[in-house]
Amino acid sequence: MQEGIKRLAAELNDVNPSLTILEARSWVELLWEDFESTRAKAGREYEGVEVTQKIVRHWIQQYGDRLDDFMTRYPKYQEMIYGENNTKH
Repeated sequence: MQEGIKRLAAELNDVNPSLTILEARSWVELLWEDFESTRAKAGREYEGVEVTQKIVRHWIQQYGDRLDDFMTRYPKYQEMIYGENNTKH
């Protein structure tokens, strides 16, 4: 799983070079956790790491270059990535 997160963070960094690799990894971890917890809350059966990687990769391809915009509209995510008192923007 960690290797998959590392690869996805590198992909996100390629799509959105304004993010540092650490920021990209934080985003990937956030998206990963969000996907898995949402499926669990919905009562869906766990389908494995491959499915989660596929979904997170799709989100990176679709929205990765606009995560900065998303973060400015939703300060909650900015706090999750940078900390409550340490924001980037």
